[in-house]
Amino acid sequence: MEDGVKVVAISDTHAPRRWRACPPRVAEHLRGADVILHAGDVCVPSVLAELAAYAPVHVVKGNNDGPDVVAPETLELTLDGLRIGMIHDSGPAKGRLARMRRRFPHADLVVFGHSHIPLDESGGGLRIFNPGSPTDRRRQPHGTLGLLTIEDGALTRAEIVPVTP
Repeated sequence: MEDGVKVVAISDTHAPRRWRACPPRVAEHLRGADVILHAGDVCVPSVLAELAAYAPVHVVKGNNDGPDVVAPETLELTLDGLRIGMIHDSGPAKGRLARMRRRFPHADLVVFGHSHIPLDESGGGLRIFNPGSPTDRRRQPHGTLGLLTIEDGALTRAEIVPVTP
């Protein structure tokens, strides 16, 4: 694929309390996406329908997602040769890389959420990426999402982008 696969990683939208409609700055990034990865806590299925209007969506179930959000607890997929694992809660910070390697032994990248705290960390041949939350920033200065580009089995871009002032 020319210029790689453009991925928007998002998590913890917490609709309708925090996400009543797609925020304009989020929509700006979604317009250029080839794929959207949602790492859970969607809370209402209408968010997934809204996201799917931009690009295909892969989602995992979060701890606040009820039975109406139909999604697996974990997901493994391959995009342009890059092996990706997805999970909502990666557990405590201590030992996270090793724990995610055990959980997803063949993954090159694991996308997760839950903490609302953006993270991009690598070690032992694995990159773990939490895009934060675009709508519930918790103790962070901004709401955020992740922009990833995948080319020929390699992650060529991983950026955490602020989407709130």
